Amino acid sequence: MQPSSPSPSSSRPERATSPLSSPRTVMAWVALLYFSEGLPLGLFYDLFPVNLRQAGVGPAEIGLLSLLGLAWTVKFLWAPLIDAWRGHRWWIAGANAGMALVLATLALHPQALGQGATWPWALLAAFTMLSATNDIATDGYTIELLSKGQYGVANGLRIGFYRVGMLAAGGLLVVAGSLGEPGHPNWTAAYGLGAVLMLINGAAILMAPAQPLRVARVEGASAREWEAVRQQPLWLLALGLVLAGLLWPVLGPVAKAVGWEAVQAVSGTWWFKGAVPVGLMFAGAGLMVRAAHGPQAHAMADGPVFGAWVGLLARPGMLPVLLFILLFKLGDAAMGFMVKPFWVDAGFTPAQIGLVSVNVGLGLSIAGGLAGGWYVDRVGIFKGLWVLGLAQAMSNLAYALAAWYVPHTESGMQVSIHYQAAVYGASGLESFTSGLGSGAFMAFLMGIVDKERATTEYAILSSIFAFSRAVAGWAGGLGVEQMGYAVFFFLTFWLSFPAYVLLPSVRRMLDKAGLR
Repeated sequence: MQPSSPSPSSSRPERATSPLSSPRTVMAWVALLYFSEGLPLGLFYDLFPVNLRQAGVGPAEIGLLSLLGLAWTVKFLWAPLIDAWRGHRWWIAGANAGMALVLATLALHPQALGQGATWPWALLAAFTMLSATNDIATDGYTIELLSKGQYGVANGLRIGFYRVGMLAAGGLLVVAGSLGEPGHPNWTAAYGLGAVLMLINGAAILMAPAQPLRVARVEGASAREWEAVRQQPLWLLALGLVLAGLLWPVLGPVAKAVGWEAVQAVSGTWWFKGAVPVGLMFAGAGLMVRAAHGPQAHAMADGPVFGAWVGLLARPGMLPVLLFILLFKLGDAAMGFMVKPFWVDAGFTPAQIGLVSVNVGLGLSIAGGLAGGWYVDRVGIFKGLWVLGLAQAMSNLAYALAAWYVPHTESGMQVSIHYQAAVYGASGLESFTSGLGSGAFMAFLMGIVDKERATTEYAILSSIFAFSRAVAGWAGGLGVEQMGYAVFFFLTFWLSFPAYVLLPSVRRMLDKAGLR
């Protein structure tokens, strides 16, 4: 085996050691990295929906916003590029700079999201693509930096500070409410401060420890891989279907721009925007599974693009494990995108929403993440998955009770202290239990990846989870409009349990990885 020629970004290899890379210091960098990864998701799930709802956009349309989150689902498509070019810290810094530019543009045009224009939605799509790139580089960099014995503590920090990053979006809601007039939040200040935070994150991460050096790939693996693809084009068809599903929701605006009235009329229906892209992506995934067991799959095993897929899908018992990843947080994801619209419809102002998220949710999120990491280290990943998964589902019941008890209140009217207490209690429980469930889930994903392909394999596994989050968010908007908040939140509690049928496959996979 001979080393392959270096990629452009690896011609100056990073140092294998660093004075900043002691175990304790590495954990501090893990905290910063996952604050940086959580902040964009918090903006997407908290700031943008509140802005849209206050601008008069309906729940179904806000649910469709989550389809832009399909970028997190297909991030495996460009994960091999990041894996091959290395320099993960520079990818993270560049993605943060790009997201800062998006937020700065929205700060200059704060009312554009509620005016029906196409270009703000294109900006939000770019934001999710950059956030997904940030996720790829952050996850791969972290897995390479950590040993398996550090997963419990590291995941506690990851979850806690990821949640801190998400809740920082609540701080931006406080800024919007505090600096604006009653009923007219200052979105310019909120988006502007978000842009500044992104720039600070990107600059700080450039000072993180250097990536460990990696064994060079087999020479000629890329050429053999593409030769195999030419002989079995099913891989390309599968990728084409996945990409078509991703791009389908934007066909309506494109048709409008070029004057295709008939296509535009069809593309405005809910099934076109939601059910069709979901079906295309499932079809693509099914073809990929079939191709991974085809006659040319062995020739791709060392390839930089499809090798990680072949390696994952060729493992015995991997398909039920992938289904488990898809389903484990389905109930949490289905409820999550509708929580902030519920707060708005219950009469809470952006400042109230943000203050509770920051003051109550911050401490509880960190506590939940650390408690989940400690519990996983103590009892093992498998028991942690099902025990902490049950705790995670309880927050859905709490929100269902709050939605049943709290009436719809017009914006600007005073919310009763009893109603405030009900919603605040549900929020606090959700903050704590979400950290608990994520602790075992992240440790599980990290434990079953091949460290030599950590960036791409983790991107694939987390993409599967992101797919359920995006689709569940879209369905959540339709569910709330049809059932109301209380009934829909109660239904999402039961969505947490189908994954439990697949726990025996999870146990076998953990046994093979030497983890329990």
